[in-house]
Amino acid sequence: MGAHDAGGQQFTGIAKYFNSYTIIGRRNCVIVTYASLLAIGLFFKLKPKKQAAITEK
Repeated sequence: MGAHDAGGQQFTGIAKYFNSYTIIGRRNCVIVTYASLLAIGLFFKLKPKKQAAITEK
């Protein structure tokens, strides 16, 4: 069994962690996608609401 092989290719830099050739690379892409969607959702949910300006008459 062992580790998944990338077909003899040696990835360097960011391609080592995010690639479409290995199971681990695909998993990392999915994790980053879900995390970014969650972060965007939390940002819009938690950001303060704009309040109308209070003017005295």
